[in-house]
Amino acid sequence: MLDSLIEKHARRLYGLCLTLCADSTRADDLYQETWLKAIQHFERYDPLCGDFEPWLTQICVNIYRNDLRRLLRSPFLSFRSSEEQSAVLESVPSPEQTDYSELHHAVQLLPEKLRLTVILFYFYDLDIAAVSKALHIPAGTVKSRLHKARKRLKEVLPHETDL
Repeated sequence: MLDSLIEKHARRLYGLCLTLCADSTRADDLYQETWLKAIQHFERYDPLCGDFEPWLTQICVNIYRNDLRRLLRSPFLSFRSSEEQSAVLESVPSPEQTDYSELHHAVQLLPEKLRLTVILFYFYDLDIAAVSKALHIPAGTVKSRLHKARKRLKEVLPHETDL
């Protein structure tokens, strides 16, 4: 059963990892860690509570967030205030490939909470409820973050009309 789940969800999971990390080496690590944790805790998955994909996505996002928190606590990144930390983190350009579209670049520059929500909803095609479950936030917060993200993207990409 586990082999069929891996085969079914491998491609989409790796796509999510690449989107979150924007670096193939980090994406590879995230992908492997996600499957390792999913296999280790497979007995906790209850098919009656929902699909496998949101459960797997939640594991992936949690690992990504934990790695991000670990990086932020690094002694090499010490800040006097959370505003200073946010300003520095938002100013750091994320690595990207030359074939990324202007929209994808703009999404990468969004604050982390908005970026994660946009990636899961638009790039990973999860519905509001699945994003809510994966991020451990209410559905209303997901909708609010999507609204804020679209508003910011319209400011950055004024020539885009489909946002």
